[in-house]
Amino acid sequence: MRLVFIHQNLPGQFRHMARALAAQGGYDMVFIGTRTDRQIPGARVMPYRLHRTVTKGIHPYLVRAENAVLHGQGAARQLVTLRDGGFRPDLIIAHSGWGEALFIKDVFPSVPLLIYSEFYYTARGTDVGFEAPEALTLDAAARTRMRATHILQSLVACDRALTPTAWQKSVHPPLFHPRIDVIHEGVDTGVMTPDPTATVTLGDGMTLRAQDEVITYVARNLEPYRGFHIVMRALPAILEARPAARVVIVGGDDVSYGQAPGDGRTWRETLLSEVPLPADRVIFTGQVPYDTFRRILQVSSVHVYLTYPFVLSWSMLEAMSCGCLVVGSDTPPVREVVTHGETGLLTSFHDPDALAAMVIDALARSAQLTPVRAAARHTIIDRYDRPTCLRQQLDLIGRMAQRAL
Repeated sequence: MRLVFIHQNLPGQFRHMARALAAQGGYDMVFIGTRTDRQIPGARVMPYRLHRTVTKGIHPYLVRAENAVLHGQGAARQLVTLRDGGFRPDLIIAHSGWGEALFIKDVFPSVPLLIYSEFYYTARGTDVGFEAPEALTLDAAARTRMRATHILQSLVACDRALTPTAWQKSVHPPLFHPRIDVIHEGVDTGVMTPDPTATVTLGDGMTLRAQDEVITYVARNLEPYRGFHIVMRALPAILEARPAARVVIVGGDDVSYGQAPGDGRTWRETLLSEVPLPADRVIFTGQVPYDTFRRILQVSSVHVYLTYPFVLSWSMLEAMSCGCLVVGSDTPPVREVVTHGETGLLTSFHDPDALAAMVIDALARSAQLTPVRAAARHTIIDRYDRPTCLRQQLDLIGRMAQRAL
């Protein structure tokens, strides 16, 4: 079977699919993306480059749209190379987020197309205006509508779409819901396990153990979309109430979503200037190797996860798989997985005082909340275990490649 995967940051969400297919054998796989430093076992990698940058002075609403067209052209050129070389895929699987899926059907009109539609940008009910509703001007709403242009075109062109959570599906236009399958990439619950004997030594030489009082917070980058500012403002009260507690904050200083502070500083620098914190009790690790990340979760007493109504982070599911007691934001992506008082605790995203009070109470009642930790892990095993998710994904791939749509 011939498969083409397209993802600018390859292999992206297709990593586990590709590994499973390579292990099975019998698949001729090609990966198309912008990365030139990636080798994918069992697959040929065909990187592309944008042939130019976005037009200077173009209408602001069209900057992302033109950038998407440029990515779509880059991916299409590699598809033409495959086509002209006699390679005809049985199925093409593409992430729609950067525009790479735009012109696939124009190169291979009869080849089934599965898109990974991670998020559909809309001005109401999601991230736009979440913290500042007054900022939802006509200009912001119009800009957001145009931001979804390439995703909409990809949905029109595809045969089926894939998204990881039911809430992420729900923000897509209802017209397309019948063709969207909800299948998560899954969590390796055999690796991300509770370990009452776990220890982790951090870069400053501090060693923490599962018996210690450890509050954890993880984000790819420390920024408002993941509630970093709310966590920082809650910490002074938590540290005062729990003098033995240590806080481990994992994440980089770049910007994954939203905007930088605008004054040349990072969000970490900005918040530390607002909320000075003792360096011996609040440890910023930066981004860490996966095994260190796992052990940080395994020593966690309370894991804080906050997010705008936006893409749900893998890290929250991995924390639950490790048996963490999650204190999460009462926002739709989190509510899909966490039931308050049963599989975790929920609090308002916007209220640092409420967050502090909930973390303090959770630490005080740690033994009583042991069943919540166990239920959290069972939820991940039941709904997000990777082998189960992979079987569902591979079944979908098989049906599509055989035209059994």
